[in-house]
Amino acid sequence: MKEIVLAKYGEIILKGGNRPKFEKLLIDNIKNALKNVAKCRVTLTQATIYIDDFDDDKIDLIVDRLSKIFGIVSITRAAVCEKDMNSIKATAKEYLNEDLSAPATFKVEARRSDKTFPLNSVQLSIELGGYLDDCFENIKCDVHEPDITIMAEIREAGAYVYNNEKKIKGQGGMPIGSGSKAMLLLSGGIDSPVAGHMIAKRGVAIEAVNFFSFPYTSDRAKEKVIELARIISQYTSKIRLYIVPFTEIQLEIRDKCPEEHMTLIMRRFMMRISEKIARKAGAKALVTGESVGQVASQTLSALDVTNAVTDMPILQPLIGMDKIEVIRRAEEIGTYETSILPYEDCCTVFTPRHPTINPRRSTIERTESVLDIEALESSALEGIEVIDIYPEC
Repeated sequence: MKEIVLAKYGEIILKGGNRPKFEKLLIDNIKNALKNVAKCRVTLTQATIYIDDFDDDKIDLIVDRLSKIFGIVSITRAAVCEKDMNSIKATAKEYLNEDLSAPATFKVEARRSDKTFPLNSVQLSIELGGYLDDCFENIKCDVHEPDITIMAEIREAGAYVYNNEKKIKGQGGMPIGSGSKAMLLLSGGIDSPVAGHMIAKRGVAIEAVNFFSFPYTSDRAKEKVIELARIISQYTSKIRLYIVPFTEIQLEIRDKCPEEHMTLIMRRFMMRISEKIARKAGAKALVTGESVGQVASQTLSALDVTNAVTDMPILQPLIGMDKIEVIRRAEEIGTYETSILPYEDCCTVFTPRHPTINPRRSTIERTESVLDIEALESSALEGIEVIDIYPEC
């Protein structure tokens, strides 16, 4: 029996005159995500995207990839049949056999966009529902609160039957590319990958920058960040990762600045360097994983001092979330297990014992004035390693 995959979108419907532009972008993203998964056809009709013409053994891979594409709210597998009542009945009986064999209540809903079909939607629902009720002795019709809703769709291209309760939840949001581009400051921790995912869900294309302090941080720590970027790329299609050498800067700060100011000065360097990379890459904002009060460098005073060094908008989607909420999101998107691997990043290696909690801009500016900021930044920028990361097929 031939199956098809139906994908529904949500928020795009509200876009008025711009809706066709967003629909095209979503279709392009789907085709791009599936091109290395399966040869297939992708079409759009009446707010539903149809994926068909693929080998039967590819359907699970297709569904999995679709479930990670921003803009899609649900994915359903359906059986394809001819547009005649006998074929619809036979297909429904075979395709839904497992679902309808156990005791349950059910109803049939029909949608008929092909008006040449002899039965209207109500007539089709009644006839198919009566037939299934006769075929399966354990089910009972309930049109108000059924356990199972069977869908029958009559489209121009054919007829489709499926169990609506088996639809898979999609990512929602807006298609990647509809919201310009941003630069994610990606560490090896739990927070920043979640922040990147949340901003990408709004249609923002993501590139990422990571600060690496060899030999104080190991190659395993670097591989950990690359793996986090790869996981995020499952949702964004591709991520360009910039690995910035940060050891020289951290050693200069350690040697010339008070220990309690080290974290803030390091973060100010990160923001300045990230802004330079972002502007060259055409990004319009920076994305960070701060949550107010989570650590000493995330008090409002500390965030003010850190963010003061850049004119670029700074997006902080986790700012009001607690750690449990962030961990739950990390588990949902698949980054948590990688994030907790015990390989330290550059921030944790040089953490002061007693960091300042309520810093003043003027104090930190005076402290870092002993450093040759421009020369240190230029040296770091010259040593950048660029890695293009794609999702695994």
